[in-house]
This record gives sequence, C-alpha cells and structure tokens, in this order.
Amino acid sequence: MEKTEILARVDHTALKSTATWEDIRLLCEEAVEYKTASVCIPPSYLKRARAAFPQLNLCTVIGFPLGYSTTASKVFETKDAVTHGADEIDMVVNLGDVKNGNFEEVTAEIMAVREAAQGRLLKVIVETCYLTREEKIRICKCVT
Repeated sequence: MEKTEILARVDHTALKSTATWEDIRLLCEEAVEYKTASVCIPPSYLKRARAAFPQLNLCTVIGFPLGYSTTASKVFETKDAVTHGADEIDMVVNLGDVKNGNFEEVTAEIMAVREAAQGRLLKVIVETCYLTREEKIRICKCVT
C-alpha cells in the first residue's frame, strides 16, 4: 500500500484539552498537505476550522473522553457539531452502562446519536482498556 493510500484513511487528530487554535490550524494545514481522511478536533474549534478550511472533512468527538454524559447531552452535542460543520461524529460509548450490563441503553444511545448526526458518518469509540473480554464481546453486538 502506498503512503498516500494510507494517509487517505487516517484521521489526523488533536484532542488535547490544551490544544490552541494554532495547534488546530497547523493540524488542518497538515491534513490538506497530506490529504488525510479527516481531521478530528474538539467541538469548540469546528466553526472556526470550517470557515478556515472548507475543503476538509471535519470530525469531532461526542461524550469525550469517557462517555459518561447523558444521552440527551450527547444528542445535543451532536446536533451542535453538525450545525458548526462536522462531517463525522466520533461518540464515546457510556462505560457505566456497559459495566452495569445495560446494553439496551448502550444501543439506544448509539441510535439516538446516529439520528442526531443526520446521515453523517458515526464512529463509536469504545475505551476497551476498561472492559473485560465479555464486555468487549457484548458491546460489539450493540454496534453492529
């Protein structure tokens, strides 16, 4: 596989809580130069990045980093992200629901965020380092 083919599948990401606009701007310039699949940035930078880099595929995170926001909060975050220019949504699954065995709630939350994403690509982030093997298997059944 060629380098360009690999980069075309990479989400160029800057999600540090201390990321500045300069960090985000540099990330976006690199994404343009290397033709990455997307840039994944904090939601607070979406509007500015969309205005500065209209050609980019912008991705953002919802319920980041541990997913314990309520479903209503995640739905609101998603709608807000769409309004501000997100092309892709990366949501973090609620680990508390997984740990409590509430897999119907996990599925319902994913579906609610999917609807709020209005047809945009939705990726589900599962922080597997916190989960048992059995929980990982169960969560996969929620997202397929």
